[in-house]
Amino acid sequence: MGLRMYSDSNIEGAVSASADDVAIRIEGLSKRFAVYHTPLERLKHVIAPKRTQGFSEFWALSDVDLTIRRGETCAIVGRNGSGKSTLLQILCGTLRGTAGRVEVNGRVAALLELGAGFNVDFTGRENVYMNGAVMGLSREEIDARFEQIEVFAEIGDFIDQPVKTYSSGMYVRLAFAVAIHVDPQILIVDEALAVGDSRFQAKCLNRIKQMQGRGVTILFVSHDVGAVRSLCERALWLDKGRVRMMGDAFSVTAQYSQFLFADEPSNEDANAGSTQTDSTDDGEQTDAAEHGVDDAVELMAKHRPINHWGSHVGSILEAGIYNAAGERISTIAALEDIEVRVKVRPPANADRTTLSVACSLKDLRGTDLIVSTTWDQAKIDFRQADETAVVRFKMKNRLNEGDYLLTVALEDRAGAMPQYYEYIEGAHYFKSLVQEKLYGVFLPDVEQSIESVNGSARSATRTIA
Repeated sequence: MGLRMYSDSNIEGAVSASADDVAIRIEGLSKRFAVYHTPLERLKHVIAPKRTQGFSEFWALSDVDLTIRRGETCAIVGRNGSGKSTLLQILCGTLRGTAGRVEVNGRVAALLELGAGFNVDFTGRENVYMNGAVMGLSREEIDARFEQIEVFAEIGDFIDQPVKTYSSGMYVRLAFAVAIHVDPQILIVDEALAVGDSRFQAKCLNRIKQMQGRGVTILFVSHDVGAVRSLCERALWLDKGRVRMMGDAFSVTAQYSQFLFADEPSNEDANAGSTQTDSTDDGEQTDAAEHGVDDAVELMAKHRPINHWGSHVGSILEAGIYNAAGERISTIAALEDIEVRVKVRPPANADRTTLSVACSLKDLRGTDLIVSTTWDQAKIDFRQADETAVVRFKMKNRLNEGDYLLTVALEDRAGAMPQYYEYIEGAHYFKSLVQEKLYGVFLPDVEQSIESVNGSARSATRTIA
């Protein structure tokens, strides 16, 4: 593919793709749709476009800038209707922008919304060959890859049935199998994997990671914050067609999560200034939401919350990690006894029968590694607690060498999903140290043994005491 430049009415020109390390470059991209008041007005516009008045304009994208390097994995997040799918369709060439400049350097394979890309009256086999031809593969090249596509899709005899007979999961299986076997230089995935079952999702995410290792550029759209943080280095947040934030995936998803809960009602009695977390040397306490995009990573380094929100901010008075001597610590030896303390003052109107305190130890990409809640495990009865209480989580540090953060929350667990009175991601930052190099994330007790075939000899060791 190459470069596309859009004016308000037509393509101004095209030039050859640049030879640098940029896979996708978008500058000032805007997309306008005409919204007609009646079907008759739509017909009038087709016949006499300059004389039609009965429509309004809707700007799905407004002045979007984005540059993605070759081999980079970038996410796009945003609410439904924020312009994510429109942007991807323009990158794939199925839509034209209204204004701006779009440059795509490399073969693109895309999984857009369900139903795009396949002819439903054709069989799965016919659609594989049709899509391969569209991607520039010869008949012989498709023949050589067809068996791999069929095995990965796992749809059996349905490969020779019309696609219109497929379930949504079968459709996605075949579409993804085709996309990854045409040797794309750029892979675009738009929420399609959310349709498949958990096993197939894991299989797809594993294949995406393999493609990352081969240097494939990936543009990933998902509402799954965990998947975004696991796969992507950077993320773009779109809101009402405009760029709301661009930065590292952890920072962007943290602010996006906070934004999603911004409309929750607040308590007039909540003390927003009382929350105590790690701070800078001058004692100033703040929250990453008060700072711009460029400050997000710096704030993490300064031990401030990267994400802080809730309906009753101020309910968590203090949170941190302590050693056996009761000292607040930021460096923890492997297998050391530690205690997470969370001091809370629940809202006066909180239902204490469904109250819960949660803590999570995460890596710096935001992946939950160790999670514990008083609702799921201890079943602590907060009706017996005073107005202010300290909840303690005691454990051994079984994290391998690395940097980690503590996330704490005060929750109402009355419904199927927790409702957060307060949520602090990055309440405490710490480093785990080990004396010798070990692999993996955790340091569990593992018994090892060896036994000869005739059973005459046996030995056992424990790697971590």
